[in-house]
Amino acid sequence: MKKKLLGITLGTLTAAAMLFGCGKDEQTVTDPVEPPKEDEEQTDVPSRTDDTQTDDTLIDDTTENGKKIALAMPAQSDKRWVDDAEAMKKGLEAKGYRVDVQFADDGPTQQAEQIKGFVEAQVDCIVAAPIDSGKLSDAAEAAKNADIPVISYDRLLMDTDAVYYYVAFDRKGIGRMLGQEIEEKAELSKLDDGDYKTIEFFMGSSEDHDAYLTYEGMMEVLQPYLDDGRLVCKTGRTSFEDTSISEEFLETAKGWCKNYLAGYYTDEELDICASVSDSMAYGCKEALQEAGYIADNWPVITGQGCELSACRHILDEIQTASVYLDTSILADRCVTMIDAVLEETEPEINDTEQYHNNVITVPSFLCTPTLVDADNLQEVLIDSGYYTKEQLDEAE
Repeated sequence: MKKKLLGITLGTLTAAAMLFGCGKDEQTVTDPVEPPKEDEEQTDVPSRTDDTQTDDTLIDDTTENGKKIALAMPAQSDKRWVDDAEAMKKGLEAKGYRVDVQFADDGPTQQAEQIKGFVEAQVDCIVAAPIDSGKLSDAAEAAKNADIPVISYDRLLMDTDAVYYYVAFDRKGIGRMLGQEIEEKAELSKLDDGDYKTIEFFMGSSEDHDAYLTYEGMMEVLQPYLDDGRLVCKTGRTSFEDTSISEEFLETAKGWCKNYLAGYYTDEELDICASVSDSMAYGCKEALQEAGYIADNWPVITGQGCELSACRHILDEIQTASVYLDTSILADRCVTMIDAVLEETEPEINDTEQYHNNVITVPSFLCTPTLVDADNLQEVLIDSGYYTKEQLDEAE
């Protein structure tokens, strides 16, 4: 066990946050409106006269339920959101609902307009996966005024009392998983008096409530080691505000790590990169490689997302672990919640304390994620069919 000397004067680093906005044309998926039967009263349905693009793979006009569910999703360019939309649409149609899915191409203003359009179309329930959690309050208020329930999906709608429920993964639980993995792989509990490991943190956006919960969960595990000196952060950057990265995750994490290594780790090594995303883990990896780190002194690096490259890195012992979020579970839970709301029964809730959106505490159902490392990657991701062995063999 190596001994390291404390008492090093800590410097102050500053990082500039890069902000950007985007407003692109929306991409829309919508069901055709069925004509009323002869013995039914016809209702007014707003016509569509725009040029929106439609993904016919998401359309199924065989449903017969008069109730319509609207899904406001971030971007059709991200396969994850397309998969979530398809899973929810399939589940809802199996229950007889009609479904309108719209993608906002990562434009917050566009998404707000889409939700207002759902209100005008008098849908029965709106599910929103916010692009920017703080910029949909007016649209959500319009839904509330029209007595349309709003369910927040995966990301919490902020600054409004118009959100009924929230369905997401347990973000604090994700932080605890990552903290426990660091504790185990760095053998923190086995350190003798006077021994310590060095650590630097790479957290999520300061504007993301879920990212703060992940930070809190990680610190539940790691803060005692920081307090008793078995963990040392030589930059002194341990607060959420000082460690949050809002944009350009890979590039920003790489820049931070590169500066940390040059400014604080010339006399001793960095042992742990506590990262909360695979993209940040990639950035840390590149900075470490450029600084000359090799297998013999390679640090613990964590991530989240179980991206294909991250899984390859785990097998190659470059990245220590990642967190797998099975979004099919999330989509199924949301379908069950929607059905309960529209049937006027109480949906299953397992958290009524953590998710305060600056106005109300939103009743939530939290799904359990899975930590993946070299020990269980085969079982969790390959045996399940999520990835094939060929895909992992070809990944970089």
